[in-house]
Amino acid sequence: MKNSRNNELSDRRSAAAEAKAALLSAYRSAKESAEPTRLAKQAERQAIAAAREERRAERERVKLEEQARAQAAEAERQAVAEAAARADVDAREAADKDRIARVIADEAARKAARDLRYANRKARKS
Repeated sequence: MKNSRNNELSDRRSAAAEAKAALLSAYRSAKESAEPTRLAKQAERQAIAAAREERRAERERVKLEEQARAQAAEAERQAVAEAAARADVDAREAADKDRIARVIADEAARKAARDLRYANRKARKS
């Protein structure tokens, strides 16, 4: 069946304007009815974002603490290594000094023995 209505330009324009007005009023009523839901969703998103930021800050704090612990452990390890190296150097120096003292004492003992032999020889000759 054909649409038997005779649509004039003014009828079509008024129908289009009524349709636009109906769409606009439907949009406005849908927006107003969704406002509490939108606010709730927005508050939920803000809470999620705040929780996410808090977790990120906590991870950053833990990471900084771990870095500080690692640096402290590295500094302690390095101090122990330096102390061990210093102790090793001191021990070598002490051993060298002891060896030098023994060499000097041995030289003095040999010289004293040589002088004694020389004195004994002189005593026998005279």
